[in-house]
Amino acid sequence: MPAFDDITHVIQLSIAPVFLLTAIAGFVNALLGRLARAIDRRRLLDDLLPAYTDEGETRAHMEYELKLLGRRIRLILWALGLAVLSALLICMLIGVAFISAYFEARLAGAAVAILFTASILALTVCLLLFFREVMLAGRAVEHNIRTKRGA
Repeated sequence: MPAFDDITHVIQLSIAPVFLLTAIAGFVNALLGRLARAIDRRRLLDDLLPAYTDEGETRAHMEYELKLLGRRIRLILWALGLAVLSALLICMLIGVAFISAYFEARLAGAAVAILFTASILALTVCLLLFFREVMLAGRAVEHNIRTKRGA
């Protein structure tokens, strides 16, 4: 049975990962909002596209935007998956820390380091995908502005 001080120490060490979980939750919320907007825009364009039967410029612009939206949606979904993976790894890290304190396991240090590193790696790739998605969204806006100026 672990001493009260051991459990207290583990709780103190778990506070930083809990803050990271909170940050990831906020980021997941932001990604879900972007996903919802991208899906709504895609649905709108899918509904409007059949009205443009000719191969005109408007249809070409809509098809280009649909292509960008598809790429954006895939990037957001991958980013969401990696953010959730990162959060799950943090949860496992906290669990391993408590279990190791309870059973006085000596291997927990390596497991905690591996889980933390894997979580940060997943979060880093998630942020890179998010950055790429934002760049694609900017490209779509730029394309729409150029299209309206040319019209």
